[in-house]
Amino acid sequence: MSDWQRKSPLEWEAYVNKMVRVAVIEKHEYEGWVLTVDPVSASIVLATFLENEKVSISFVLGHAVQGVKILEEGDEEMKQRLSSIFAPEESKAYSPEELERRKNNLKTWLETNHIPVTEQGDSGRTLCVAGGLTIDPPYGPEACSSSNEIILSRVQGLVQRYLEQQQ
Repeated sequence: MSDWQRKSPLEWEAYVNKMVRVAVIEKHEYEGWVLTVDPVSASIVLATFLENEKVSISFVLGHAVQGVKILEEGDEEMKQRLSSIFAPEESKAYSPEELERRKNNLKTWLETNHIPVTEQGDSGRTLCVAGGLTIDPPYGPEACSSSNEIILSRVQGLVQRYLEQQQ
């Protein structure tokens, strides 16, 4: 087991949002911005920004890591850029007020159509439909999740039709 694998999650957290050079077995090296470190496998997720605002994501498996050197600290702008890599495009386009409006309108429409819906979570951002499906911001068909594929498919269809009516 390497020194990297022996580190604690708190020690790995010190590398997040920093530009690093990772030395791995067989004398290979990888450079990039650390998005996260998996606490189970010690694997590192690196982001490299390419031209045209494209991003390359690399995974360096924890067992192969020989050493990690911090090359540059991330500023607030870089932290924001890194945190937005995996954010859905839809959620980036809406202000908190707009998301609240979309949630309330969808909830009202579902209730009007006799579909039981409640708000869940600490801030009530998640809608729960019939106790078996959730809809998260930005409240579109892609934001629906359920373990029951039949319910999921039907509610996604309803949400899609609702959004088409709104346009």
